[in-house]
Amino acid sequence: MSSDLGWVPPGVDTTVPSPARVYDYWLGGGHNFASDRALGEKILRIMPGVRDAARLNRSFLRRAALHMVEQGVRQFLDIGSGIPTVGNLHEIVQAEVPGCRVVYVDKDDVAVAHSEMILAGNGDTAVVQADLRDLDAIFNAGRTRELLDFDQPVGLFMLLVLHFVPDEWDPAAIVGRYRDRLAPGSFLALSHASAEAKPEGMDEAVQAYNVKSTANQAFPRTHDEVMAFFDGFDLVEPGLVGCPSWRPDGEGDFAANPEINEVPFAGVAVRP
Repeated sequence: MSSDLGWVPPGVDTTVPSPARVYDYWLGGGHNFASDRALGEKILRIMPGVRDAARLNRSFLRRAALHMVEQGVRQFLDIGSGIPTVGNLHEIVQAEVPGCRVVYVDKDDVAVAHSEMILAGNGDTAVVQADLRDLDAIFNAGRTRELLDFDQPVGLFMLLVLHFVPDEWDPAAIVGRYRDRLAPGSFLALSHASAEAKPEGMDEAVQAYNVKSTANQAFPRTHDEVMAFFDGFDLVEPGLVGCPSWRPDGEGDFAANPEINEVPFAGVAVRP
């Protein structure tokens, strides 16, 4: 939706940017409004590498998903999924093994509405609108119960979402609640903005985002802080690393600016 004159879900305030839609814009998607594009461009001017960081995260999603499929996982839960855009999780896993089942979860009205449109006719994929803290709403949703069997391993994705969770919400405890509902052999794929990477303009970019997007403040964290989210899981090699360093397929998985390669942390872990 490249024009704000097109279809807009009821009740959506198109003047307030959202993380899902700004991310969609950086990836070259069309499901964003003028406010999202304006903020996206402002941050790009401050930190030109942010578009590369978004691309690296999307590439990590693909590699993590394929690793889980190789390990026998056939059902997936994507928390904070945003707008299904370039390189959708369900397209990746269902192309590899038809019949893989995917439930997307997001609270953003536009992300959910567009997900419903994109997923229409795909009986193995659904979207649930819920806050990531409301596990009962997510796990007990009708489509979740239809598609996912939590007595069997699940691939849980939490990509670039937990840095929108403030410390007072205790994000590590939130992840722990998901872990406790997953069967042994389940996987967690997680990426998170680093507080240690310092490419030019990153601090200013975070400040610009937080000033403009009052409903979704960003909280980059250190390596040790992000490691705490994997408590109760066993990290698979190479551990928690810069996003493109997680089992890259080639040079194309890296940014030209080496500092950008460290902006998102990424890791995959298994529940023993």
